[in-house]
Amino acid sequence: MTSNQPKKVIILGALSAVAEQVARIYAEEGAALLLAARKGEHLEGVASDLRARGAAQVKTATLDLASADAALEAPKMIEALGGGDHIVLAYGVLGDQERGEADQAEATRILQVDFMSAAQWCMAFARHLETQRSGSLVVIGSVAGDRGRASNYLYGAAKGGLAILVQGLAHRLSRVGVRAVIIKPGFIDTPMTASFKKGPLWAKPSAIAAIVRRAAERGGPIQYAPGFWRLIMLIIRTVPAFVFHRTKL
Repeated sequence: MTSNQPKKVIILGALSAVAEQVARIYAEEGAALLLAARKGEHLEGVASDLRARGAAQVKTATLDLASADAALEAPKMIEALGGGDHIVLAYGVLGDQERGEADQAEATRILQVDFMSAAQWCMAFARHLETQRSGSLVVIGSVAGDRGRASNYLYGAAKGGLAILVQGLAHRLSRVGVRAVIIKPGFIDTPMTASFKKGPLWAKPSAIAAIVRRAAERGGPIQYAPGFWRLIMLIIRTVPAFVFHRTKL
């Protein structure tokens, strides 16, 4: 890719609040985009908006990312877009922790969506980037993966495992000049968290999107979003268990 060519960007989970904001940033830069998500009608609406914002082109792929064969579908996406410079993985579910403790199907769903399927997409696109010897893979995880808590340890386990996988990919791909980054957001004000009480630690999707975009170009393989979560999670990780177990986190 020469400097005057538009970046080719594939966004998995393109209808999430953060992903839409990421896509807008790239569109305003004149990038070529491929948006993947389940709801084709909604995808087309987003695609029209991105074209109006300046995207070089916008293609869509309607599929259930959590159940699709990533090894088969990733090459199709790359071929459809004519390449893949930046890959952004932005889908996931919070799930119902209490239900998951009683219902194996719900526990399996959370782990399948947030870890197993995401890991397969990461591996599939890592092979492409490794062969290309350039580009970046940016994956949206969560601070929930930093320490298991009674309120969301299924979700946290999935995100924690995903973070380790992306860190391993970052180590592997660094040898050929490719970036892999795990983004660890704290609280984000999105439709998925509409029922939560908001406070000063909550970030807007546009703020997280800006961090995602920068991460594709520079910085370490682990980036907290916003950055103050690094200190917060450091404190939470180092609280002794006999103290931590008295909390209701």
